[in-house]
Amino acid sequence: MLIQSFIGAVAVLASGLMPVLAVAADRPVKIVALGDSLTAGYNLPASAAFPVKLEKALKAKGHAVEIVNAGVSGDTASGGLARLDWSVPDDADAVIVELGANDMLRGIDPAVTRRALDDIVRRLSERRIPVLLAGMRAIPNLGVDYVQGFEAIYSDLAAKYGVLLYPFFLEGIASDAKLNQRDGVHPTAAGIDKVVAGILGKVEELVTRARARER
Repeated sequence: MLIQSFIGAVAVLASGLMPVLAVAADRPVKIVALGDSLTAGYNLPASAAFPVKLEKALKAKGHAVEIVNAGVSGDTASGGLARLDWSVPDDADAVIVELGANDMLRGIDPAVTRRALDDIVRRLSERRIPVLLAGMRAIPNLGVDYVQGFEAIYSDLAAKYGVLLYPFFLEGIASDAKLNQRDGVHPTAAGIDKVVAGILGKVEELVTRARARER
């Protein structure tokens, strides 16, 4: 009788906990998109910005997520580092780091960009926040040494810290005039759709890592 009572009590307790556990599992994963104008949605309606469209795509695939737009137009990797603590609050579950394009366009020494991105990824890793690093490519007229030094940053840091890597944020967009605004730098709304389609699989991996993260 005592054993039966104990089993019954455990069953009641478990049934009471199950809704709580279900709510915790379904809690939206909060992902901060830390970036520059490519993230912010330069010259686009708010509804067409990368974080908004990414959130919509993830939800369409059944993921409970919230994507925070922490993009600042004109920001460099050093600028992103300077605002890291207030751009990525304590309740962030994961971060997409999309920085470096402005460094490249301004010809900033790749060593400076590397140090800033290294500090960003290191500090997020110390906070045990999963990271997806979105890479950038350099324009060829900057010279072979610059291109090689710049483009190696992303794969090197991904390997160093074990974070996810999407090698080129503008894959399939940069060379297609129809997917870029008149400045030839920023994607149109259709361009952002292509960015989202390309990076979506990696972001799903990021969501999985965020769900598995020990609290």
